[in-house]
Amino acid sequence: MPFALFPLMLCVFSVGSAELVVAGVLPAIAGDLDVSLSDAGLLVTAYALGVVVLGPLVTLASSRVPRTPLLLGLMGLFTASNVLAALAPTYAVLMTARVLSAITHCTLFAVCIVVAGSLAEKGKEASAVSRVAVGLNLATVLGVPLGVLLEEHFGWRSAFWSIAGLSLFALALVAWRPPVAPVPVTDGSGGVGAELRVLRNRTVQIAILLTALAMAGVFTAYTFVNPILTSMGGFDDSTVSWLLLLVGCGSLVGNLIGGKLADRALMPSLVGVLAVLGADLALMALGGDVSWLLLVLLVVFGAAYFAVMPGLQARILKGAGDGAPTLAIAINIGAFNIGIAFGAWFGGQILGLDHGLRVVIAASAVLSWLAMALAANELRKDRRAERTAATPEPVAPDPASAPASRLPATAD
Repeated sequence: MPFALFPLMLCVFSVGSAELVVAGVLPAIAGDLDVSLSDAGLLVTAYALGVVVLGPLVTLASSRVPRTPLLLGLMGLFTASNVLAALAPTYAVLMTARVLSAITHCTLFAVCIVVAGSLAEKGKEASAVSRVAVGLNLATVLGVPLGVLLEEHFGWRSAFWSIAGLSLFALALVAWRPPVAPVPVTDGSGGVGAELRVLRNRTVQIAILLTALAMAGVFTAYTFVNPILTSMGGFDDSTVSWLLLLVGCGSLVGNLIGGKLADRALMPSLVGVLAVLGADLALMALGGDVSWLLLVLLVVFGAAYFAVMPGLQARILKGAGDGAPTLAIAINIGAFNIGIAFGAWFGGQILGLDHGLRVVIAASAVLSWLAMALAANELRKDRRAERTAATPEPVAPDPASAPASRLPATAD
C-alpha cells in the first residue's frame, strides 16, 4: 500500500471500529451505567441516525475547508469524542460522545475516499478506494474482536481508550505527511453549490439508490448470521466468533479483488458480483442445513459483499467527474446505513411472520438480484451512450465544393 494511503486507511479503521465495537460491549455498558440493555442499544441507533442525518450537513458546511485541515479537525473531534466516551460517568455523557463521533463519520469517510481517488492514477481509482476501505474490513475482522477482548480483561472503557489512541496516531500521521496538497475539497467553483449540483447528476442518484438496495440485500440475511450458523448449520455457539472471523477474512480478500475488477470494468464487475451474491444466497437458502456447505457459502458471501463496495464508491466518483463529489460520497455512506437498517427490519418482519430463516435468506437473494438488475440497466445505458458518442454526426455538404454542374445558375 502506498504510504499516502496508509493514514487514510487508519482513519477508516478507527471510525469503523468505533461504530461497530459498541455492539460487542453493550452488556458491560448497561451493567456499569445501570441502564437496561434496550436503552444501551440506543447508543447504536443514535450513532446510525447521526451518520444519516447530521453527516451530510457537516459535509456541506465544510465544503470549502481545505482537505488536510479538514481531516485534522475531524480526526481531532473524533479522538476527543472517544476520550469522552472512555471517561463517561453517565449514560447521557456516553450518548453525547457517540453523537459527536457520528457527526464526524460521514465526512471523514467521504474525504478519505475522495482523497484516495484523487491520488490514484487514472483508471485505478477503485483499487485506491479499496485499499483505504480495507480499514473497514480490519475493523470488522480485528477491531471488534480486540475491543471485546479488551473489555473482558480491562472493562469496556479500555475499548474506547484504544480507539482514541489509534485515532491520535492516525491524526499525527496526517499532520506529518499530509496525503494531499492543501487545496480545497471542491474544485473551487462554488463550494456548497458545486456539491449540490453533483447530486443532480442522474448517474450519482442511481449509484446512491444502488448502494441502498445492495446493502438491503446483504443485511436482510447477515443481520441473522448467528442463528443461521447455529440453528440452520448446527454449529455450536462457542464457535460462532471464529466462524465469523473466517467470513471477515473472505471480506478482506473480496474487497481487494473488487477494487481491481472495478478498475478493469466498473459496471460489468458490479453486475457480475451482485449476480454471484444473489446466487450464493439462493444456494444458502436451499442447502444451508449442510454445515460445511453453509460455511463455504458464508465465506463467499463475505467476499462478494465487500467486492461490491469499491465499485459502488467508484461509480459515485465517476458520476461526479471533475465536480465536487464529497457530499455525494457522504450521502452514499448514509445510503449504506439506510440499506442496513431496512434489511435488518425487513428480515425481522419475515421472521415475525414465522416464515423461518430460509425465507429470510431467499428474500435477501431477491433483493441482491434486484440490485443486479438496476446495475445491468445502468450498464446498458452506458453502452448505448458510448455507441451514440462514437457515431459521427452526418455532415452537410459544402455548396462551395459541389461540382459546377450542380451549382445553381446565377444571373449575369
